[in-house]
Amino acid sequence: MKKSPISLLVTCEHGGNEIPPRYRHLFKGHEALLKTHRGHDAGALVMAEEMAEAFKAPLFVSTVSRLLVDLNRSLGHPRLYSEATRTASKELRREILQAHYLPYRNQVEAAIQNEIEKGRRVVHISSHSFTPVLDGEVRNADIGLLYDSARAGEVELCLRWQAALRNNAPALKVRRNYPYTGKSDGFTAWLRKRFGAEVYVGVELEINQKLAGGKAWRELRRQLIASLQQALGS
Repeated sequence: MKKSPISLLVTCEHGGNEIPPRYRHLFKGHEALLKTHRGHDAGALVMAEEMAEAFKAPLFVSTVSRLLVDLNRSLGHPRLYSEATRTASKELRREILQAHYLPYRNQVEAAIQNEIEKGRRVVHISSHSFTPVLDGEVRNADIGLLYDSARAGEVELCLRWQAALRNNAPALKVRRNYPYTGKSDGFTAWLRKRFGAEVYVGVELEINQKLAGGKAWRELRRQLIASLQQALGS
C-alpha cells in the first residue's frame, strides 16, 4: 500500500530559560539553576529554527524555562514541576498549566490532527540537547535519536537518518535511544497515544551540548538537516 505524503513538523519544548515576571518570586534562591542545563536545552532552539526553515515546516517553540513547568512531561509526572514551583499553591500551579503548558501542547496536537485530516503522515522532530556529564557519568554520544522501537516508521526513519549521518559525518558518534529511551515519558510518547503509527512518526533529536556553540556547530546543524533530508528522501 502506498504511504501517505509526509508533512514535517518541528518543535522545541526547552528552547529558553525565561521566567515570566509574575512567577519570578518562586525562583528566589534558584536563580543559578536557570543558567544550568536544567534551565534550558542549549542549542536546541537554533537547531529547530534552522530545520523548520530548511523544510518549510511548521515550528512550535517555547522559551519559558522547563523549571517553571516542563512541556516535555505528562500531567502527573513527578518532574512536571521543579523544586522552584512544585511547592507553589495548587491555584498557582493550575494557572501555570493554563497559561503555558496546555496552550503549547494543544496547539501542536491540533496542528498534527489538521495534517492527518488532509491525508498526510506527520513526521515530528522534537529538538533537544543533553549535558555531556550527568551525575559524574560522561555521556558517550554526540547525537541521540529517540524513538519507539515498536513503531516501524520510527525505526526506519532513525536507521536511515543514522546511516546518512555516518556517510556525511563519520566522525560523529550517533546512537539510537541514547542517552534516554524514546519510550520514556515525553511529548512524543504522549502523542503516540493520540495518533496511530500509520499517521504519526515522532523522533526526539538529542544533541550533546559540548557541540553547541563550538567551532563546528554551524556545520553540525547543516549535516543534521542534510542527513534528515536524505533519510526522508526529500
